Amino acid sequence: MENLVNFFTQTGTVQSILFISLAIFIGIGIGKIKLFKIQLGIAGVLFTGLAVGHFGIQINPKTLHFVKEFGLILFVYSIGLEVGPGFVSSLKKEGMKMNTLASLIVFLGLGIAVIIHFITGIPIETMAGILCGAVTNTPSLGAAQQVITDMGTTDVGVTGMAYAVAYPFGIIGIILTMILIRVIFRIKVNQEEENYTKEAEENQVSAETFSISINNPQIIGKTQKELSNLFTEPIVISRIARNGEVFVPKPSTCVAEGDKINIIAPKDSRTRLQTLFGEISNTNMCKTNGKLAMRRMIVTQKAIAGKTIAEVNIFGRYNANITRIYRSGIEMIPTLESTLEIGDYVRVVGETKQLPEIANELGNSPEALNHPNILPMFLGIFLGILLGSIPINIPGIPAPVKLGLAGGPLLVAILLGRMGRVGKLSFYLPPGASLVIREVGIVLFLVSVGIGSGGKFIHSLVHEGGVTWMGYGALITFIPLFITAILARLWKVNYLSICGLLAGSMTDPPALEFANNLSSSQAQSYGYASVYPLVMFLRILCIQILILLV
Repeated sequence: MENLVNFFTQTGTVQSILFISLAIFIGIGIGKIKLFKIQLGIAGVLFTGLAVGHFGIQINPKTLHFVKEFGLILFVYSIGLEVGPGFVSSLKKEGMKMNTLASLIVFLGLGIAVIIHFITGIPIETMAGILCGAVTNTPSLGAAQQVITDMGTTDVGVTGMAYAVAYPFGIIGIILTMILIRVIFRIKVNQEEENYTKEAEENQVSAETFSISINNPQIIGKTQKELSNLFTEPIVISRIARNGEVFVPKPSTCVAEGDKINIIAPKDSRTRLQTLFGEISNTNMCKTNGKLAMRRMIVTQKAIAGKTIAEVNIFGRYNANITRIYRSGIEMIPTLESTLEIGDYVRVVGETKQLPEIANELGNSPEALNHPNILPMFLGIFLGILLGSIPINIPGIPAPVKLGLAGGPLLVAILLGRMGRVGKLSFYLPPGASLVIREVGIVLFLVSVGIGSGGKFIHSLVHEGGVTWMGYGALITFIPLFITAILARLWKVNYLSICGLLAGSMTDPPALEFANNLSSSQAQSYGYASVYPLVMFLRILCIQILILLV
């Protein structure tokens, strides 16, 4: 018995990992408990960490520091890879409006924090924690603690405590704002869902398929490649009907008068193509028959990854062609210069008997994606840490700003996720692997923050103004959200999109879960995803500027 007691009271690495694992296990369980349809979610781990620290359970400080920093790196890197492919598109069109509103929330919260700091004299270390907790943004807390440490302050526990105190209303404040906006504007969720669906159908920029009968003498005798060059946007001629026979054309195939061609082109391009080629035909060549078929395949063959459609040369070796590419939820019309990447879904039209051979060449093995390539991941993390360590001199700021362990890996991951590959290295991570890495990273970071802050948490809450911190955090949470939500509604943004915007601007999954329970629409998730990358970057950068300037 004495040996068992000694085992649990030592502060070695083994005991540290033991208690960290136990705190995570209990915290995740607590996070699943619903109270008024609200869950703490992954934040439950933060509070079990606080309990571990409060009751004086000894954790090796070096082990705890490593777990916290490494967990943060894993979390932000996996996020960056996930949002990278759609980062640029999230800033376009409707996304520009959403990101403008989300940026307003970020800067209003920052401004309120600065005002509170100067009026009350709260130390900047505490104010930074209140701000991070009020906006429920964990990576910004990591960036704040790193900057504070770099400035010579080794005890960053007060920042973590302030974060934990302000965090609960951060979640509640988002949900409260959603409810108030709904009441103030007398919003009917069902009507908003119908409006969103209608608007999405009208504004969707994707491909459509139709048939045209060739009768323009100017294009008769031209090849498919030449026809594609006549049009400013990408098009694919997937089939040609000629003299009662339907076949898959090659880039060198010439069109003849009376041919009926099946075209895949961007929506709203039908009129222009009709002017260029001929009359719209009612011939339906999309229905497959015994000779031709259409099949969806997934690229898993490493030898194919990074090659262009022309280099893969499916059309040159088979009576078939690739007519669509689906990547990270984005539909693309391929050209000869389009590249294929691991994890891409492609639609192939061709002779039925040749499709199995083509599928084998592309890989078409979802199981293969269950074995992620770890080497590129750690290369990306290495590059991210290097980037985060580079001091950046900004005019007006007394000390250089660093992206740090939160911003550096995040930015590199966004770039790598956008590029997909560098040379022969593919940075694709299967969704399952990415989710595991992200969840493991965030729970390791949160439990470490909780344990590091727990020893003084109750004392700070009762004797050092912790209740006041809660009030300041509530102001930082609610005022920017409420003002921006009002402006968004006056700007005629759909209510469900506003809910996604509010959750995304605070990078808060529990709030998104509440929003998703309002409707089965995808508006909330799209709103969340469209602002998440920019907001995450701004949160990490702004907290550093706040500390260094003030």
